[in-house]
Amino acid sequence: MMMILGMFPFMLSSVPYQNLSQETDWRHVKNDRVGRSPRRQFIGTGDDKITLSGVLYPEVSGGDLSLSALRTMAYSGMPWPLIEGTGVIYGMFVITNITETRTEFFQDGKARKIEFTITLEKASEDLREKLADFSLSDILPF
Repeated sequence: MMMILGMFPFMLSSVPYQNLSQETDWRHVKNDRVGRSPRRQFIGTGDDKITLSGVLYPEVSGGDLSLSALRTMAYSGMPWPLIEGTGVIYGMFVITNITETRTEFFQDGKARKIEFTITLEKASEDLREKLADFSLSDILPF
C-alpha cells in the first residue's frame, strides 16, 4: 500500500499515483510604515494542499471502480485521514477536485489509458499549530 485516504488504499491494483506534490501556505500581512520599509506580521497557517497524479491502465491497475469510489468519498464532503504507507500521518483531508483524461479507447468505448489528478486539502489543524500556542510557562513547572 502506497497511501490510504479514509478506507481507500492507493496501491498498484487500485489507483497507483506516480506524482505527489504538497503545497503549504503561511499567511503574512503587510503593514506599511511611513518613511520606512513595510513589515510583515505572521497571522497563521494557510492552506495545505496535496496533489496526486498518475496514469491508470485499467487492464493492469485500477480504473473506473476505483475512481468512482474516490468520487463517492468526495461527494460526502467529509474529511478523511491521509496516511502514507510508511506510517507518516498527514492529517484530515477533503477531496476538492478529481480530473480524468481518457485516451486510447477500445471498440466499445472503454478507455485503455486514464490520466488522473486528485487534489486534497487539509481540513484540520496541524499539530505544529497547537505546539506554537504553548509558552514556556505552560511547559515548565515553576
